[in-house]
Amino acid sequence: MKFSYVCTECDKVFDIRQELMVCPDCSARQKADEPVRGILEVKLEGEADISFDVLDLLPVDKKYFASIPVGNTPLWKPENIRNQTGFSNLYIKDDGLNPTFSFKDRASFLVSAFAKMHGINEIVLASTGNAGSSMAGVGAAAGQDITIFLPETAPEAKLVQAMQYGANVYKVAGNYDLAYDFSLEYSKVKGGMNRNTGYNPMTIEGKKTVSLEITKELGEAPHYVFVSAGDGCIVAGVIKGFKDLLQLGVIDNMPVVYAVQAETSDALYRANETGRFDGRPTHTIADSICVDIPRNGYHALKLINEHDCRIIRVSDDDILRAQHEMASKAGLFSEPAGATAYAGFKSEMENLSKDAKVVVISTGNGLKDVVSAMKGIKAPEKSIKNINEVL
Repeated sequence: MKFSYVCTECDKVFDIRQELMVCPDCSARQKADEPVRGILEVKLEGEADISFDVLDLLPVDKKYFASIPVGNTPLWKPENIRNQTGFSNLYIKDDGLNPTFSFKDRASFLVSAFAKMHGINEIVLASTGNAGSSMAGVGAAAGQDITIFLPETAPEAKLVQAMQYGANVYKVAGNYDLAYDFSLEYSKVKGGMNRNTGYNPMTIEGKKTVSLEITKELGEAPHYVFVSAGDGCIVAGVIKGFKDLLQLGVIDNMPVVYAVQAETSDALYRANETGRFDGRPTHTIADSICVDIPRNGYHALKLINEHDCRIIRVSDDDILRAQHEMASKAGLFSEPAGATAYAGFKSEMENLSKDAKVVVISTGNGLKDVVSAMKGIKAPEKSIKNINEVL
């Protein structure tokens, strides 16, 4: 397999180099309050069939990957939900069972390997929580130094997790967007490899592996895939994976990928309607997808529209109901961002064929944010003193 970079805006092709993060020409037009310009996508050339090895479709040799079991997460067949909804071919891809309990391990795994291949030992990033704890965990397995900038609102569990892995953590008095800017400034002065979403091409490339796994597990591409969306990197990776398989002739059809956003953090949805990113302040129970300016916004919208995919919105109440339903009906406890995808499926059920193969991607474990989870259930109001109180 041969690999190179291609700019997603001007189509210029580059050799893959450690210092090249974005297209030099397109990034020169970068404005302060807009998504990253000049996103680079990994272009691959070669042949493959359904027996392919996932790592063979990535631009880093296997020997550089850390000894941590990222990927190959289970594809659940939720019997109760299938019966309840009538969708007999509904699956849930549970990426909350990655080593750090997050989908973000897929990107961290490849970034770590890419850094190791080039002899770089410090990796820097901004995160709402999951990417940071993910990079910290994978970096610990790889023996790398990880520096993280987190917004002060990041859930405590994600902060504790990152610090347990030994990362150097800075809390930022502001949101994810400010943490992102700080991390870039740090990298310019201190060096190391910046893992920021979208900015580092390996983040999108690593995230495509979920689509490769789904296809191998099903033996074909599904008809529909639902995934939560914030900064646009995960949904871009999901579409990129299927696009690569289509190009290689492994699959014959492109699934319709639904990017599901919270109604109160819907920058991708709004930009798709208006043609511009306005930077409106956002908030949602699903902290992992709460961003004002989606850093991979231009690239994500391009892929969504080129491949006839969709962007939909759900409310925070929908998300909490979906979280509880997944847990109580399937035994899968997802964090709010992961449950957002299932909420999107529930909102679109009437528009889908009951015979369709549908995959919902759950991107993180519910224990990542128990404070939010408590808002969707009713906890016991008092402790009992005698068993007769409930008999």
